[in-house]
Amino acid sequence: MSRNLPSRPNLEFLKNEAKDRLADLRRADPGAQLADAQYALAREYGFASWPTMKAHVEAAVAADDSPFTGRWIADVARSKRHPANQFRRATIVFAVRGNSVEVNNEVLDEAGKVVRGRHTFQADGVEYPFTNGHALTATWHGARTLETVATQHGKVVGRGTYTVSDDGRTLTITDENQQIVLDRLIQ
Repeated sequence: MSRNLPSRPNLEFLKNEAKDRLADLRRADPGAQLADAQYALAREYGFASWPTMKAHVEAAVAADDSPFTGRWIADVARSKRHPANQFRRATIVFAVRGNSVEVNNEVLDEAGKVVRGRHTFQADGVEYPFTNGHALTATWHGARTLETVATQHGKVVGRGTYTVSDDGRTLTITDENQQIVLDRLIQ
């Protein structure tokens, strides 16, 4: 039996539904685990696994008026920049549509050169080929946090976390070498 998720799925509801399913499974198999119930529920909704369905639901919630969407400018004074990238100014524009995240950036580097970049990626917890022989895995952790992991030849070469503040005014990008604080530009 295949079911469709509602247009505005709720992860807490699905978690409770999995717990109810576990009770049913344990009547037939006392050794059944929550992961078994989650897997069965995800398959019923047409997903390959619970993590895949969870990422889909989290992305749907994030896409529903995503707090990331908009234009952000770095507050250099409040940021700890990467030692090899002491930029003077940075602006980032996020556009979020479901699992699709588009990031456009413009940076005035330390030498005064303007560098622009544009990347589109899927935030669904799946690894995808990226630029320069890298692969990227991006995962939503709720509506306000996006984690990215870059690999090359199977080895992690970078990890970053993007977090929007509760009031939606600040975006903080953190990795092991930097913490960039950006303010939302209201236009």
